Amino acid sequence: MRVQMKTLIVAVSLAFTASTLAVTAAEAQQRRERVLVCKSTKKSRNKGTVIGGLTGGTLGAAVAGNGAKTEGAILGGVVGAVAGNQIAKKNSKKNCHYEYRYR
Repeated sequence: MRVQMKTLIVAVSLAFTASTLAVTAAEAQQRRERVLVCKSTKKSRNKGTVIGGLTGGTLGAAVAGNGAKTEGAILGGVVGAVAGNQIAKKNSKKNCHYEYRYR
């Protein structure tokens, strides 16, 4: 009779432990996280690069003097392209929002 009682206690303890672990594992899988979601910035950055390069090249050629219009256009185009890319990158970050997702 004692052996049966010990067996019953061990079985109940194991069943309780297994059910507790199953509930804990299920809760861990349902954890919500706050995630920052942004739209792709590639199109807007490319557009900013092209517009900046064209504008910079035009202004560089207009400002350059003494027959250095080509060099001014090239330098202005490069500076304008970099500036346009960075400005578009900064402005496109405003299209981000937070979402809650399950892990």
